[in-house]
Amino acid sequence: MFYKYVWSANWWNQGREDTQVKHLELACCTNDSAAFQALVSSDQEDLLVTRSEDALLWKGGPIQIVRIKVETDAPCQVDIRLIGLIEGDSRVMISDVLLDEPFQYVRKRQIQPIWVELHADESAAAGQYEGKIKFYTHTMFEDEVLASELTFCLTIREQALPKPQDYSFYLDLWQHNCNIARKYDVSYWSDEHFMILDSFLHSLAQLGQKALTLVVSEEPWSGQRSFIDAEPSDLNEYSIIPVVRKKDGHFDYDFSRLDRYVELGEKHGIDRELEVFGLINIWQHDDEGYGKVVEDYPDAIRVRYFDEAAGTYQYIRQIGDLQAYIVALEQHFIAKGWIDRVRVVADEPADIALFEESLACLRDMAPSLKYKAAINHTEFIRKNIEGILDYVPVLDCAAEEFEQLAQLREDAKGTFAYYVCCSPEKPNTFLGSPSIESRVIPWLVEKLKLDGFLRWNYTVWPDKPLENLSYRPLIWKAGDTNFVYPGKSGKPLLSLRYKWLQRGIRDYEYMQLLKRNGKEAFVEEMLQHVFRFEHPRELAPSSGKKAEQLYSFKVDDYERLYKGK
Repeated sequence: MFYKYVWSANWWNQGREDTQVKHLELACCTNDSAAFQALVSSDQEDLLVTRSEDALLWKGGPIQIVRIKVETDAPCQVDIRLIGLIEGDSRVMISDVLLDEPFQYVRKRQIQPIWVELHADESAAAGQYEGKIKFYTHTMFEDEVLASELTFCLTIREQALPKPQDYSFYLDLWQHNCNIARKYDVSYWSDEHFMILDSFLHSLAQLGQKALTLVVSEEPWSGQRSFIDAEPSDLNEYSIIPVVRKKDGHFDYDFSRLDRYVELGEKHGIDRELEVFGLINIWQHDDEGYGKVVEDYPDAIRVRYFDEAAGTYQYIRQIGDLQAYIVALEQHFIAKGWIDRVRVVADEPADIALFEESLACLRDMAPSLKYKAAINHTEFIRKNIEGILDYVPVLDCAAEEFEQLAQLREDAKGTFAYYVCCSPEKPNTFLGSPSIESRVIPWLVEKLKLDGFLRWNYTVWPDKPLENLSYRPLIWKAGDTNFVYPGKSGKPLLSLRYKWLQRGIRDYEYMQLLKRNGKEAFVEEMLQHVFRFEHPRELAPSSGKKAEQLYSFKVDDYERLYKGK
């Protein structure tokens, strides 16, 4: 499952010494899955590899065709995907995307990885089952021949994992919905857009996502500073709330799109948190035009409206009008019964004094709102700013301020998680990160006694992510901006990194199951076995520790969790 293929310029069978296994022993719980990869390659000729039973001839003429078929008596849904290669920052091709296409052209001396996953739902009977993956070959109108066969055994355990919506792991992957609309050439918040969002929220829900992202003003991230790039990508995010100033001067706020998105999230069980962006800590870059609009207000909230009298779009510039908008938003959340789920999010505030001033203004305007901060400065943890309910420090800060964070947890009632982004380098979920690091991220949540994990990057794609994922590589390594890719059918293409993170989250849920059954000591033993550090501050880059000195890179060390020894 954790194999990562890198197609380099020389050494065609790179890593192949680890791929000669002919039989696999697999295991999973119910409401769980077991997965592995199979590899097809030839050093003699090009191939066409297919997972479909449809008739197939290659447009370029005669070529050997390899058809993959999985047979098993396990009561599981079997999913077979060809794994596509994505170009990384160093121009090498790395396996990552799980393709919808039924076949792939594979060059001589290229390896084609195939993803095979067996899903055991809650009705699957515990027991041992057998399976085979068969490879049939033919050219043109020849009869197929069974060229190779691999076997596996699947053990379905009696234990059942919770359904994803019931996971205790607090996952918060931010949604950038305008970017999704642009990739499919549909209008923002149109019916077509919502149909596509339905698919993307489904994929998030399968990870146990808890939070729904609501952008309520224009450009809270100022286009992710795309203006610094020689070839900028469109990373702009706009408000979900249309505002109109009527001819009599009063403002009308249309919350219907917001409501529709919240209800769509609830349909998928994403109903723990409504994270609101655009009310505090707006990223400002005055020289490039991304400055304040309301001159006498400390923050750069930008609320666009249509003025019926003038027939033009304008921006709220008076504090009184801004306050009216914020109060109307607060009252709408109250009226819908959502106010306890709302968190106004500050993304990496840098100026404590400015942040406290903005926070004080908001708390005075809308006292019912609660706040959450993604923090990349340790002094924000030490400051213990009044009003912040949920703390999400970057891993560096969580490691360096571990004791202070633990103290805060005793006094606060909110959620405590950690995040990674363009830093730290390890562990992370970059395209080039070791595969085990996506799995280790949820294990760290258990080790640090936190609630969950946050990342900014579910769909912050550059303009052509499947052609060129590398974007701003000196700051964002390839893969920093996404866990999924835009598929042709309006559905996301999942990645290996998505699957590896999902495995880690399910490991976390299994740990909670074990603890509920009185096996806390065994879970602690597993954490001690996987992690090498004595104090969390060793996770910070300042410690100088290499990844191998911090956590295990051996898959078997993690699989021991399920063997009970």
